[in-house]
Amino acid sequence: MHYFANPTRFLSIARWLTPVLLFGGLLLSAAGLAWGLSVPPDRLMGETVAILFVHVPAAWLGMGGWTAIAVSSLVVLVWRHPLAAIAARAAAVPGAVFTAICLATGSIWGRPTWGTWWVWDGRLTSMLVLLFLYFAYIALSSATMREGASERLPAIFGLLGAVNIPIINRSVVWWNSLHQPPSLTMGNSAIDAVYLWPLVLCVTGFSLLFGGVVLARMRAILAETQAEARLRRLAREG
Repeated sequence: MHYFANPTRFLSIARWLTPVLLFGGLLLSAAGLAWGLSVPPDRLMGETVAILFVHVPAAWLGMGGWTAIAVSSLVVLVWRHPLAAIAARAAAVPGAVFTAICLATGSIWGRPTWGTWWVWDGRLTSMLVLLFLYFAYIALSSATMREGASERLPAIFGLLGAVNIPIINRSVVWWNSLHQPPSLTMGNSAIDAVYLWPLVLCVTGFSLLFGGVVLARMRAILAETQAEARLRRLAREG
C-alpha cells in the first residue's frame, strides 16, 4: 500500500492506466449497450428491459463509489495514506453521477411498470439518501480542501455514510417492496442468459470508465494541489 504513497510513483502509473481504462470502458460499454439493444423484448417487461443495461451498472457504481470512499476514509484514519483522501474525493463526483443515473433510469422504468414515476420504496428511498450523502460529502471535502483543514472529518463522514450501503443492498429483502428482489446473488442468477451476458459486459465497461474517471480526477487534484503549493511558496519568497 505504502509503495503508492509517493505521488510521483502513483502518477507514473496513472498516466498510462487512465487512457487504458477510459478507452477500454468506452469500447466495452458501447459493445454491451449495442448487444443489449438487440436482444428480444422480455416476456413481462417488454421493450423496457433495455433500461436494465444502464440502470444496473449505474446502481452498482453508485454503491461502489461510496464503498471506495469508505475504504479510502479508513486508510486515511488508520494509516494516514497521503493519496487516500484524494482518492475518496475523486470517487465522490462520478459516484454521485451514477447514483443520479440509477434514480433517473429507475423512474423511467417504474412509470410503465408500476404506473408511477416514484414511490417511497425501501430501495428507492435508500438510494436517494445515498445521493444526498454524496452531495454532503462533496461539499464537506471541498470546504476542507479550500480551508486547508484536516481530512479526518470527511473521512469520518465517509465511514459513517457506508452504513447505508448494506441497507440499499438488503432493502428488497428486509421490507415489502415494489422493487423486484435480487436477480443476481452469489453463485446464482434469475436473469436469462440472453440478458445476462450483455449486462455483464455493460457492468464491466462502466466499471472501467468509473476507474478511469477516478484516476483522471486524482491526477487533476494532485496537479491543483501542487500548483497551489508553488503559488504559496512564490508568495512567501516575494
